[in-house]
Amino acid sequence: MAWNEPGGNGDNHDPWSGGSNRGKRGGGNDQGPPDLDEAMRKLQDRLGGIFGGGKKRGGFGGGGGKGGSSGFFVVLIVLAALFWAGMGFYTVDQQERGIVLRLGKYHDTVQPGLQWNPPLIDEVQKVNTTRLRTYDHRSLMLTADENIVDVDMTVQYVVSDPAQFTLKVRDPSDSLAQSSESALRHVVGTSDMHGILTEGRDTLALQVQARLQSYMDNYTTGLTISKVNIKNAQAPRQVQDAFDDVIKAREDEQRAKNEAEAYANGIVPEARGRAQRLLEESNAYREEVVAKATGEASRFKALLGEYQKAPRVTRERLYIDTMQDVMGRTGKVMVDVEGGNNMMYLPLDRLTSQQPLTGGSNTTNRNIRLDDETVRQITDQVLEESRKRTQSTSGLREGR
Repeated sequence: MAWNEPGGNGDNHDPWSGGSNRGKRGGGNDQGPPDLDEAMRKLQDRLGGIFGGGKKRGGFGGGGGKGGSSGFFVVLIVLAALFWAGMGFYTVDQQERGIVLRLGKYHDTVQPGLQWNPPLIDEVQKVNTTRLRTYDHRSLMLTADENIVDVDMTVQYVVSDPAQFTLKVRDPSDSLAQSSESALRHVVGTSDMHGILTEGRDTLALQVQARLQSYMDNYTTGLTISKVNIKNAQAPRQVQDAFDDVIKAREDEQRAKNEAEAYANGIVPEARGRAQRLLEESNAYREEVVAKATGEASRFKALLGEYQKAPRVTRERLYIDTMQDVMGRTGKVMVDVEGGNNMMYLPLDRLTSQQPLTGGSNTTNRNIRLDDETVRQITDQVLEESRKRTQSTSGLREGR
């Protein structure tokens, strides 16, 4: 028979009771599990003592149900408050800033770190303020000289004011796109096509950046333009070949100018150097002539004094010096033999020049140049031979 069967001695077989007081819960020898109603009552009593609740005891559905229900709701409220407070913690990264909206209105901008705001009351929007954003734009535009150019531009920007970026403008990226096109068209429309296609790109980019930044400041977008880069500027595809030919012709013109300037830079200094050298040589020649004339004048004055003292001797000396100077510059020698009527002519210029000597079949031609000693010996021999011939001629005349 089961322990709880009707009519049986079930109380004696209750597995949750022990000792002589079986059938009575909470006895001293009760070894069963704790009573859930009793545990809940104790918890309610403690919470009621804390929050001022009643101390009536009773089960969940018993006579003390009113006090138990109020304590249970207090527990639920405390748990909900703790959960609500835990939902308010959040973290802002180092690259971000937090925009706090309290009941939909701007309240504060929080810095990086662990932050807390009351949830369901404050709304936090995080904005990255260090990331470099990029916008590309390309379109056909009309220049000041009524030409069409195809300009490809890149705009780099960052968020400098997260509050303005989030709240002041509905779509800052769209505002940036429209402002970029407006600024580019304004600058291109006031520039010539030649400058845009060649060396004017850097100036064009700086002007577009300054104008675009002024637009962003006026619209309070909270954006800062870091750099504007004109990646490409060219004529439309339909006329690109013709413009390429024009650009090549201009490059050839510039190269020719550079070569001409380089040639001029090489010739002009050289001509100036030659002119300076001629001036220096002229000055040196002038100094030489003046010094030589001064020396000759001084020498003439000295000779004049000697001539006045001994005219005949000085005249002979001048004649001899002059003849020596004149004859010393010629290769011909005139020999005047004393006592003879003939004057001998010696072509020393031919003797001292190069003369080929022909030898036998085993000899080769050689060039011999007579030195001064050889010429002197030949002259002495000629003079001696002349004297002998003169003496023999005189003897023959006397015998007749």
